[in-house]
Amino acid sequence: MKVLLTHTPEFRRQYYGERSLRGLQAQAEVILHDVETTLDAAGLVAAAKDVDIIVADRITEGRGEIFAQLPKLRAFVRCAVDIRNVDVAAASAQGVLVTRASPGFVPAVAELALGYMVDLSRGVSRATADYHAGRKPEVVMGRQLAGSRIGIIGYGAIGRHLACLAKALDMEVLVADPFAVIDQPDIARVALDDLLARADYVICLAIANEQTENLIGQAALARMQADAFFINLSRGNLVDEQALAAALREGRIAGAAMDVGRAPDQMPSPALAALPNVIATPHIGGLTPQAIEHQAAETVRQVAAIIKGEAPVGAVNAEHWTRRG
Repeated sequence: MKVLLTHTPEFRRQYYGERSLRGLQAQAEVILHDVETTLDAAGLVAAAKDVDIIVADRITEGRGEIFAQLPKLRAFVRCAVDIRNVDVAAASAQGVLVTRASPGFVPAVAELALGYMVDLSRGVSRATADYHAGRKPEVVMGRQLAGSRIGIIGYGAIGRHLACLAKALDMEVLVADPFAVIDQPDIARVALDDLLARADYVICLAIANEQTENLIGQAALARMQADAFFINLSRGNLVDEQALAAALREGRIAGAAMDVGRAPDQMPSPALAALPNVIATPHIGGLTPQAIEHQAAETVRQVAAIIKGEAPVGAVNAEHWTRRG
């Protein structure tokens, strides 16, 4: 049995790890991608021509044309939650199984949201940059989280974890999610427009799909308070970046923080990240040892099941899987 691990050497160090790699190698012959350039469709077909399973990083695309060109391929295993760049329909048409990992990064992302709120409120990054540049930082009145109001858009696993952390810090919690069931009496479910108008911190955690494309645009930003902060830890697709940049430049909101954007690999867009009232990080919300090991180890378990001819937890098209071996 042969497995192709598509991660570049850097991605393999950061997003897979030696323990999971050893676990994969204990089950199959593992072919490594040892070039620091992501495989395109032609490169993926060439690298995977004799393999049974592809274990793919989040950047490597599962384009529709590859599956017909890889007759030996049994499964495309994504080492991430997001499979929007995998053509599941095309894989299904060829009988190839597609799997995804579960979100092991919930605490890591929620903690980053807290860090953003503190930094935005107290000017930590701004003062640090001034000191590093040999300038005297401006002394500015800050805002404490206790007693402030957090508005969480999207009440999935991360939103729920963040709400618990916020309550522990004595914050008032508002949630906007038309599909969520909220049974805690101290968490208020409100309409999105109401949340935008009332929250001191608007945290975007909604799922990225056609319905949420540009969810935060000119109209949504106009509803926010002038001293409120916007934080995006979901996907860049949810934000109209031109509208956000205008609101930040014109002082219509106090600032923003983001770990995602519309740049390659879902990174923050450089022009937006360069604004003085923006804090940006390079898509590292889930980059902690615990979070990475969770997803990498899950792919090892998925490969083990696939080798046995079993559809693993995380399979998204098991009913169409005919290439079982």
